Amino acid sequence: MIWLSLVAFLVAVLAAGLIVRWMSGSASVYGESMPQRFHLGDVPRLGGAAMLLGLASSWALGVAQTQPRWGDPGSLRLEGWVWMWLLALLPAAVSGIAEDLTQRLTVRYRLAFTGMSGLLAITLLDMSVPRLGMPWLDTLLVWAPWLGLAIALLAVTGLPHAFNIIDGYNGLAGMVAIIVCLALAHVALQVGDRGLAALLVSTAAATGGFLVWNYPRGMLFAGDGGAYIWGVVIALASVSLVQRNPEVSPWFPLLLLIYPVWETVFSIYRKTVRGVSPGVADALHFHQLIYRRIVRSVFHNDESRRVLMRNNRTSPYLWGFTVLTVVPAVLFWRNTHVLMAFCALFVVSYVVAYLSIVRFKVPGWLRR
Repeated sequence: MIWLSLVAFLVAVLAAGLIVRWMSGSASVYGESMPQRFHLGDVPRLGGAAMLLGLASSWALGVAQTQPRWGDPGSLRLEGWVWMWLLALLPAAVSGIAEDLTQRLTVRYRLAFTGMSGLLAITLLDMSVPRLGMPWLDTLLVWAPWLGLAIALLAVTGLPHAFNIIDGYNGLAGMVAIIVCLALAHVALQVGDRGLAALLVSTAAATGGFLVWNYPRGMLFAGDGGAYIWGVVIALASVSLVQRNPEVSPWFPLLLLIYPVWETVFSIYRKTVRGVSPGVADALHFHQLIYRRIVRSVFHNDESRRVLMRNNRTSPYLWGFTVLTVVPAVLFWRNTHVLMAFCALFVVSYVVAYLSIVRFKVPGWLRR
């Protein structure tokens, strides 16, 4: 597992470095007027391409190895299902990278491509949500198994866009992805699912290779491609973990991912009540409000440096917010009722915090 992660990290960090060096011109198509833009200059948005190379290299070597490797007692060998994961990942990843290069792929088409990844997951990998942790719903899934397929399809289709929504500042979505991947890998190891754990750790390692160039220097962004890779891989891992291991509560991955999931749901709600299409980008997401109303202005003679430093100070607020859900999820991954309670607590806390920021009622210590 260690050597697979090392390969993923090294390939991703080297590929990202080459993108920074030779493909900075690709960022010129990203308009200055974009509402979610919080940086100056042209920064390439092809971090997803670097991560995809890191993942593909690591997974391929994991399948190909036939003998024990250093640092990995027991000779972890990934099975052929990994190729099906990679095949399911490609439509979403390639569409996201194409959008990062051209800025011409509409939300409808990108949603269709992530939906294609979801369809491949349920057809090639037989992915389905077998239970929801509540007796009456579990009975319903037994009588209507297509509902489990629909939930799996929704997860793989929607989570990439949820990660894309929270991908607004240097290191934000990348660190959230690493935290979630490692939490899923921890529970996978607890139940003996070493292959799944290896894929998740290598995903975290490839993300780490990207973050070398993304945080704090902001020389490379993940773009839609990176967000879609995180979303698809984590969705596949979440469904697989629950499907393969009956002792894992289906509310465990939901609590891990409650921040990007609820950010998406709340965003759809607030846009709908204002009569705006949910596909229209705006600058009213939770992380954007933190940037504008909590993070103090940075004083520096260089404007670009000033924007970068303020950008970097935003992400740790959301990392802490994520850890507050990950810790109870890892501690109570078997206990459905406790996990449900923490999900409800997060939703209430999020709404209260959002309204407090909007109404300028944030405690002074948070702005220090």
